[in-house]
Amino acid sequence: MPQDWQDLTSLTGSAEIVVERVRLIKNNIRIEGEFELPPLARLSAEDQVFMMAFVRCDGSIKEMEKIFGISYPTVKSRLSRIAAQFKFVETPVADHREDVLKLLEAGSISPAEAIERLSR
Repeated sequence: MPQDWQDLTSLTGSAEIVVERVRLIKNNIRIEGEFELPPLARLSAEDQVFMMAFVRCDGSIKEMEKIFGISYPTVKSRLSRIAAQFKFVETPVADHREDVLKLLEAGSISPAEAIERLSR
């Protein structure tokens, strides 16, 4: 039985994984069903290490160059390749202008507050 995420990753390779049982250790509660792994957990072990290093470096590409001994374009390319694996949810920016004007008209906000909200 795998002991940690690295063992699990090497065992499964790049095959898709569905978790069917989760146990809350503190309460010894088991939950069964079909659960997808979060997107970051679906990355290869190598890419997970790379992303953890990137976060630990506060997103500094220069620091990543030093840690991994690779060039700036290589860091950028790898980040782009990893980012392409994620589906980003596009949320349309709501036109809140109408809502702000309604609040102003109702006297719920001041003109200054309306101007501030509209300028965001």
